[in-house]
Amino acid sequence: MAEALISVLLEKLASVTYQYVEEEVKLVLNAEKDVQEFEANLKAIGVVVEDAELRQVKEANVRNWLEQLIEVSYKMDNVLDEWNIEILKQLVEKQEVNGGSTSLVTEKKKTAVCFFIPSSCFCFSQVSRVIRHGEIARKIKSLNENLDVIAKRRQTYNFQFTERIIIEQPEREKTSSFIDESIVFGREQQKEVLVSKLLNESSQEKRGLLVIPIVGMGGMGKTTLAQLAFNDENVKACFEIKIWICVSDPFDEIKIAKAIIEGVGATNPNSDELETFLQCMSKSIEGKKFLLVLDDVWTEDQRKWEKLKLPLIQSGAHGSRILVTTRKQEVADMMGALTHTIYLERLSEQYCLSIFNRMAFYNRDKDGVLEAIGEEIAKKCKGLPLAAKTLGSLMRYKKTRKEWQEVLNSKIWDLEEVEQQVFQPLLLSYFDLAPAVRRCLLYCVIFPKDHLIYKDYLIELWMSQDYLYSKGNTEKEIIGQRFFDNLAMRSFFQGFEKHNDGNIWRCKMHDIVHDFLRYLTQHECFTMEVKGGNNTIKPLGDKICHLTLMLAPEGLLSCVSFSSCDLRTFATFDSKFNVVDSTLISQLKHLRTLNLSGGCIEVLPEEIGELVHLRLIDLSKNPLKKLPNGVCNLYNLQTLRLNWCRVLESLPQSMGKLINLKHLYVEGCYELKYLPKGIGRLTNLRGLDRCPVGGGKDDNEAFKLGDLRNLGQLQGTLFIDVDGDMKVVAGEGEKASPLGNKQQLSNLYIVFTDREDEEGRKRSSSSAETLNFLRPHPNLESLYIARHNESTTPNWIMSLNSLRFLNLDNWNKCEVLPHLGRLPSLERLTISHMKGVKKVGVEFLGIEKETSSASSCVTLFPKLKELVFWKMEAWEEWKGVEEWKEKDSHITIMPCLSSLEIGNCPQLKTLPDFLRKTPLQTLSIIYCDSLAQDCRRGNEWISHIPNTKIRGRIPFLTDEEGDVIF
Repeated sequence: MAEALISVLLEKLASVTYQYVEEEVKLVLNAEKDVQEFEANLKAIGVVVEDAELRQVKEANVRNWLEQLIEVSYKMDNVLDEWNIEILKQLVEKQEVNGGSTSLVTEKKKTAVCFFIPSSCFCFSQVSRVIRHGEIARKIKSLNENLDVIAKRRQTYNFQFTERIIIEQPEREKTSSFIDESIVFGREQQKEVLVSKLLNESSQEKRGLLVIPIVGMGGMGKTTLAQLAFNDENVKACFEIKIWICVSDPFDEIKIAKAIIEGVGATNPNSDELETFLQCMSKSIEGKKFLLVLDDVWTEDQRKWEKLKLPLIQSGAHGSRILVTTRKQEVADMMGALTHTIYLERLSEQYCLSIFNRMAFYNRDKDGVLEAIGEEIAKKCKGLPLAAKTLGSLMRYKKTRKEWQEVLNSKIWDLEEVEQQVFQPLLLSYFDLAPAVRRCLLYCVIFPKDHLIYKDYLIELWMSQDYLYSKGNTEKEIIGQRFFDNLAMRSFFQGFEKHNDGNIWRCKMHDIVHDFLRYLTQHECFTMEVKGGNNTIKPLGDKICHLTLMLAPEGLLSCVSFSSCDLRTFATFDSKFNVVDSTLISQLKHLRTLNLSGGCIEVLPEEIGELVHLRLIDLSKNPLKKLPNGVCNLYNLQTLRLNWCRVLESLPQSMGKLINLKHLYVEGCYELKYLPKGIGRLTNLRGLDRCPVGGGKDDNEAFKLGDLRNLGQLQGTLFIDVDGDMKVVAGEGEKASPLGNKQQLSNLYIVFTDREDEEGRKRSSSSAETLNFLRPHPNLESLYIARHNESTTPNWIMSLNSLRFLNLDNWNKCEVLPHLGRLPSLERLTISHMKGVKKVGVEFLGIEKETSSASSCVTLFPKLKELVFWKMEAWEEWKGVEEWKEKDSHITIMPCLSSLEIGNCPQLKTLPDFLRKTPLQTLSIIYCDSLAQDCRRGNEWISHIPNTKIRGRIPFLTDEEGDVIF
């Protein structure tokens, strides 16, 4: 932690010392000597801090020295931030004086504001600034004196300088990004026993419910064994309902009942009463045979267990099972399931070696010398699967005998003070990380156990804490991606979920890894559970910097005091408090990250603008109607998350002052009809997930499509929600497209919305002009266009040579499908709700007529893999190409097509002949009566498609399940 903090601080010192905009900022340079001395001391300490980090695990006095170093470093970081804020203020003031087309306010309002500002205010502002800079200089001097004392004290500990080569970004295998974790060693017998207990009904079962605990120490593979049984095909067939719940600590009966209700697809009651949830849970599983897995149970409270167990026993069908994993024998005793308990013992050395070798030598040739050393390393795992996996992941990036020998002989194996044996291999992997990556890993402890971690959100959190210092021209988001991949490949994350392109978008963390991080950060990070508003909670320790608050009830957080510590993170989970007052704000002055998502907050105080160090605010899923204007004073703000604030109506007009904002999320804010004009000034903006345009009452204050031109760094996904009667501003159509400069924009959604006027009439104008205006960059990979109200196709669609995914939905006036067959990269095409289309001819393929005289070979839809037509109710005919039937035809059509789905197209009668030569693997025809009849009559080629699902509405054509009988 300290080493990474020093690196970031040195970078800040180097960059901020010489930054200034106006002459008066130079006054701070009176502290230049102190800054240089501070920097020199930091560099001297940085040489030995690696040894100090290692020794502090065992030596309390070294840990105390490191904590003092971290405290002074944090304070200097705050001072440098204050300095930078002064610079940012002047930048904003300069921009506002210069004005421009994206000024914060209209010229009319600007005149009114200036009228009330006396000239003496400017003099007062300059005097205040001089005083402020003097205060900064004095703080720097005081902190330099403190650091000097700490630097001198390092001599008393005889720290050793150890030079190590750390691979900050391991080389990723080209064949596969991450290891397949499906193979399990040494648990086959336990799996058979467990599956047998789940399937076999015993005459000794009482009232039809059997509880089966799996007991073992941390890292032994309890969850893995439970997953193996949970996903067993015989188990799947045996139970009507299967539900998996990670319980952890605390044992929350309402949370568990809620998860069970959701697991069976029922609706949770609108209540906070346990009894209401238990009754709803009981009703939802009544008469059904279920398998319920309660993973990672800690509570020994018999009363809590009985409250939950009783309705499960009374309602579930005979043969239902509850499978429990726990580290504590007392839990199994409390559940009264001793005769059915499965105890997980340590693996044999051979099984540990198998796990180790699988990870260490993945995708590389085995080496006899390294294998011999590996055998000795595997013995140190002491039968713990997680330890073997972690060490194997570590050794995968060690290439030489010397590196392997260093791990084998590491002093970490001698640390008896480490709380759990599994922590020793984790420590080895941890200290093998680059300092900056270590720091990012430690920060993950702010999430509750078993929490879904979204990769992009995690990277934004790292950025908000300044953990991702820049290297050359590489953006911090890219560095964060590399750090995440590094941690994932070293098995610090698990349970990966991926997008279609193979990239991870979310994951989880093993509970032992979470315990390990909590062990390392016990003096700096704290998780507080708040139940009941009147509970008295002792003040936090003065070293706590990152606070996670859980289960806070409605009302004011009056029972929590943060005055004793200097928080940099305040995050809430599963909390319902709805009052954020000025007292709370006043205790969070140096906060970098504020997460109040998923709460009941309706109003934020203006004082939030005083939290000038904030980089990230997450207010998603709150019933906010508006944001306070004070938010616009947060010049350091990089990420503002307002996702699914469903009643949010507007954003402050001065949003343009947030000149460092990189990510603005407003997806799901359905009442937000327009963005303020000042958004066009946010030239650092990388992410804008939704851009509503055309719904502003005062057109001069609303963000327009043309303003997108200023946001040249937008990337990823953009959703443009166009009001029905919006028109392209006069003269804009002749200018370059506002999206033409967005080279890194990969996904574009354009949706037109018809709105009703006061008399109930729909207001809409031509969407063709707007679409033609929004020509994207040719790099675009995915495009979705909905509710286009003209018959013409955008004049740029065939220029998208990189387009892989295309979805055209609800084009009411479209009668002829666009000519899409020549798109060279298109892989998936979805066309739906085209009410006017009656015939799909050869023009859809990209040729002009059914017969062609062209002599050169041509491939139409050359890369198309998936094709979907849905709800084309007037569609009667799908024409083929006559020339295609000839043996020497030069036309190739859809040579990569593997999946075709046609649904709710009742008038369509036949499929075109060219589909016979496509490599179709899946054919799905749903609720297409005429087409279903045709398939039954004579299309024998369909029977050779491996996966066929043809379902019509005509009884004599189908079996009992509605499928066509061939």
